[in-house]
Amino acid sequence: MITVPAHRVKQFGVEFYQASFSATEIERLVKFEVLGYGGEERRRESVPDRSKRPSRTRVNWEVLEQRIGESEQAYQRPVIRRKIEELVTYYRECREAGTLPAIPGAVIITSEKRFTFIPVAAHGDLGFLQIPEEPGVLRVLDGQHRLLALHAQTSAGAEFAKIEVPAVLFDTLDARQIVELFVTINAKHTRLNPSHLVSLAGRRLYADPNQALAHDVIRSLNEDPTSPLKGDIKILGFGRGRVSQAPLADEIVDLLEIIEKLGGVQRIQEFRQGARRFFLNYIKAIAQTFSSAWAGRKYSIKTGAALRAFFRMAPDVMNRAREIKKDPFDYNGIREAIRPWGTRLGDRRFETEGEWKAKLAGGTRGTVEVLTRELRDALRA
Repeated sequence: MITVPAHRVKQFGVEFYQASFSATEIERLVKFEVLGYGGEERRRESVPDRSKRPSRTRVNWEVLEQRIGESEQAYQRPVIRRKIEELVTYYRECREAGTLPAIPGAVIITSEKRFTFIPVAAHGDLGFLQIPEEPGVLRVLDGQHRLLALHAQTSAGAEFAKIEVPAVLFDTLDARQIVELFVTINAKHTRLNPSHLVSLAGRRLYADPNQALAHDVIRSLNEDPTSPLKGDIKILGFGRGRVSQAPLADEIVDLLEIIEKLGGVQRIQEFRQGARRFFLNYIKAIAQTFSSAWAGRKYSIKTGAALRAFFRMAPDVMNRAREIKKDPFDYNGIREAIRPWGTRLGDRRFETEGEWKAKLAGGTRGTVEVLTRELRDALRA
């Protein structure tokens, strides 16, 4: 274990820590990783032309590149060499002038391993943080270029090896939260092109296969030209959509777990293969069943609460389609299965100033649960 002084911070139920590490500790604990696209041709395209590199460089790129891993599960963009060169120059200037700190701002670091926080008796949020002393236990969420530039200089003198780097550390975030935080920081406040992450397949963003599939399904609903939800979903916190991806993804993850638990291996494999087709046809069928509400401005059918309820009903809809001898993945089969919704609930159920507003008084969660119950009752009837 490595023990460092730390400050425990709590924001909206999330705990994280503020601490600092020496450059030597960064060397031992941090794993540097960038997104790898796979395929030799793509790899050649991602490697800058060596002839365009500065002829006089202060960075030993051959050594530095050996320190950087490449993975399809990573989310960091490829290293910008010019940025590393500029940071190295700046660090040297700071050392020579002695008037400015080299890294005054905190880098953000995550870990899949939990830390142990030992508070000081008189100050509950001040204490010591114990971190497993394992190579690569820490990953950089924000500040990778700063740390790589520091790594490039650690052999240039003892002054660089002793630099203290302020850091913010998270050890409770799951893969989805890490990706969303990364996009929030980079896509909205730097020049990182949001398409770098938004357009990636879920398997490259999430280690968990259910979260990966949920991302792919929602992205398909938001991008497919035939989708009634095209452009309406905010993917990874970015875009003009009015509905956030996160709660919809959570519903799909829960759905996958239910199907696997109740249907077994064969049923979950079948659903995984046809998930995008099912949801695209499902949304098309809903839009057709409630055509006035879907096209009208005074309805709340395309809100997060309504869509969550529809997503939650997916297993019931598929079972109903099988009962009436229809293909549960086919548009016509789904359309026939949900026909009772149109006759028993109708478009007026989603009028914003009507029944929807009255039931919204119970809160968003209540609205989701109430609508789910009404949809289920109508389907069974």
